[in-house]
Formats: sequence, C-alpha cells, structure tokens
Amino acid sequence: MSIFTRIIKNPHLQFLAFGVLLCLLPTVGKSMGMKSSTLQTLGFMLIFSIVALGLNLLLGYSGLISLGSAGFMGLGAYLASYVQDDLNLGFWVAILLAVVLPTLIGLVVGVISLRIHSIYLAIATLCISEILLKTFEQLDWFTHGTAGKQSKYPIIFGVQTDRTLVFILIVVCLVIVMMLTYNMVHGQMGRALHAMRSSEVAARAMGVNVLKYKLFAFSIATLYAGLAGSLYLFFLKSSYPTTWNMFMSLNIIAMVVVGGLRSIYGTIAGAFVIWAVPELVLKKLPVIGDVSGLPYIFSGVLIIVVIMFFPQGIKGLADIAVRGVRRLFPRKDQANVANKENQEVMA
Repeated sequence: MSIFTRIIKNPHLQFLAFGVLLCLLPTVGKSMGMKSSTLQTLGFMLIFSIVALGLNLLLGYSGLISLGSAGFMGLGAYLASYVQDDLNLGFWVAILLAVVLPTLIGLVVGVISLRIHSIYLAIATLCISEILLKTFEQLDWFTHGTAGKQSKYPIIFGVQTDRTLVFILIVVCLVIVMMLTYNMVHGQMGRALHAMRSSEVAARAMGVNVLKYKLFAFSIATLYAGLAGSLYLFFLKSSYPTTWNMFMSLNIIAMVVVGGLRSIYGTIAGAFVIWAVPELVLKKLPVIGDVSGLPYIFSGVLIIVVIMFFPQGIKGLADIAVRGVRRLFPRKDQANVANKENQEVMA
C-alpha cells in the first residue's frame, strides 16, 4: 500500500479534508451567488450534527436514550450569552462554562440511568428538558424570558468575528468532535459501550464498570449539546425559550435514526436530510412549500420509512451502493483471485 493510499484512508485526515471543504463553502458559495439564508441553514445543520453525534454515541453505542438534547442546548446558549454579554468575561470563558455545566447535569442523569431504563429513562430526560425550558421562560435576569436573549458575534484572539468566521468556527468544532468521537468509539470505551449495549449483565461479568461508562456517555452527550448551544447563539446572535422544545429533541433523534446508528458521516448526512432538505428544497416546491408546517412532516414520514425498510439508515444505503460498485468494477487483485477460482473450478 502506497503512502498516498495510507493518507487517504487515514480517518483523521479525512475529517480534516472534510472540514477544509466546508470552510470553503462561504467563499465559493458567495462567488456562485449563494444566499445568506442558505449559509445560515447549513450552519445550523452543522451545529445540529454536533448534538446528534453526542446522541449517536449515547443511543447507538451505549443503548441509552435521551429526549433532553434541546434543553441542554438551550442551557449552553444562555450560559454563553450571560457570560459573554452580561458578565463581559469573553468568548473562551463563555464556551467553557457553556460546556462544563451541562456536562455536570449529564453526570447526574447518568446516575439516574442506573435506576431506570428504556422508555422510563427517555421520560426522565424529557422531564429535565421541560424543567430547563420553564426555567428559561421564568428566569428573566438570566434569559430575558419570552422576550429572548440577544447577543453579538464573539471576539476571538482579538479579532471581531462575523457570520462567515463563526461558520468556520462551527466547522472547526465539528471536525474536533468527529475526531474525538472516532477515537472514543474505536478504543477501550467503544468496546465497553458495545458490551453494555448488548447486555449490562454480560458487560459486568466481563469486568466493565457500567456506572463509569454510563456517566461518561451521558456527560459527553451533554457536553456536545452545550457546545452546540453556544455555537447556535453566536451564529444567530439570539435565543428564545420556544426554540428549545421537544420538537427539536425529536428532530435530533431523527437525524441519528435517518443517518444511521454508529456512523459519524451518517449522522451528518441525517442532519442534512432532516434540517437542510426541508429548508432548502421542500419549502421552495410549489404545493408543499405553500402549506405551513408540511415540509417538517417529511421528517416524521421519513423516520417511519427508514425504520420499516432501511433500519441502517443512510449509512446502510451507502454500504449497499459501495458493494454494488465493487461488484461492477472489481479491483485487479480481486479480479485475479476470481479468475483463478474460476480456472480451478473448470479444471
């Protein structure tokens, strides 16, 4: 195998190349006449991809479920705004606190998960999210209530950012999250989560500390959600309590299911289908786009179709397509092996 082939197959370099292509979108898109609303939609899609990667780690690898992603995102958004705009402590402190506090709450949820399972755990996380939502509505000094919290583009390393620079910041965070997730699921943690997902009893018998990995899985998922919430605030420059509702949490679950469990690129593809397709395609169609809310029904229908016919999601469809291409265009070594086998059969 040549050095070039090894570089291409290196997942971390693939993530970096993917990030570079995304960073070029604002410049290339502007030269091609891309609207600012399109860039905003793609930015939100990448933000939701970060949250969905955390949920995929939780649901796909450890078998745990959470309906509280939106609440943790909202907490991260309001914390970032309060620290940066009200306390004037700067961007880095805002990001740090927006990540740390949701992570601590995630540890608490991880402890709760030891006592309850499956649908009851989902209900518990939904209750936590609803408590956060009501807090956002009532805590005026922190969130400005239903009037919404307004923010501004952050100053990073002494540079006043704009929408394009914040978009690049989102891409950088996404690439880092992709690398971290890949390293976690392909190491000891990934093996422990796989064992725990199959059977907690068997995992304990093999020496897996179930408490440790449940806490870790929930803390990582909430960490990603808090990070994504802060990026959402810096990108949109505002936050309203009505944004962080159960509908958003369900959409994030849809991204994971449609994209495919235990797949990094599949999760991003799922975010594109669930968030970007309705905004960029369905809303512009003659009939569907004229009916308010109809494009978002697409998400629910798509989930049902995927569960019934394509349980592996977009990842599964991509695997089928790759296998089909390899059968049509086999590599030379594969073709030589096949010819040799045919000759042996005929002999």
